[in-house]
Parts: sequence; structure tokens; C-alpha cells
Amino acid sequence: MTSDPTLRVAVKVVPGATRDEIVGWLGDAIKIRVSAAPERGRANAAVERVLAQALDLPSRSVRVVAGRTSARKSVEIFGLSLEQVRTRLDPG
Repeated sequence: MTSDPTLRVAVKVVPGATRDEIVGWLGDAIKIRVSAAPERGRANAAVERVLAQALDLPSRSVRVVAGRTSARKSVEIFGLSLEQVRTRLDPG
């Protein structure tokens, strides 16, 4: 067991986009576009990868935990607080 914080955030996913990108905050959810199709977990894997890269975390630190077949998902992020996530996604 780790003492790192575990954060659960809402994510709105747009699969089948022309490129992978984090659009920004949509209320209390992070809006993410992924080029992967929403089939066989491809879009979920892309969400985890894109978010981990944007947050400068290892891929194992981000996982979809709810909404696997929905555009609205719940994602767990290990090792960062909400404030740290917001800072890393909105550095300006």
C-alpha cells in the first residue's frame, strides 16, 4: 500500500478525434479527445496514456475505473492532488 494520494476525477471523452489532446476543464471534468475508436477498450487505453503523459506520470498511475463504455468516465490518478492536476493541465 502506498501513501501517495489517490484522486478520482470525472473525464468527458471524445473518441475518434483527429488527434489526441486534452481540451481542458469542462466544469469539474477534464475533456479529452482521442483518435482511438471506442471499441475493445482502445479509447480507454488512449485516455489513460494521454492523461499520464500530460501529467508527467507513469502510465500505471492513471486508470479508468468507471464508465468504461460511456463518454463520461471516472479516472483514478495516483500520486497527485487535485491542485497539482489543475496546475499541470493549466500551467498558464
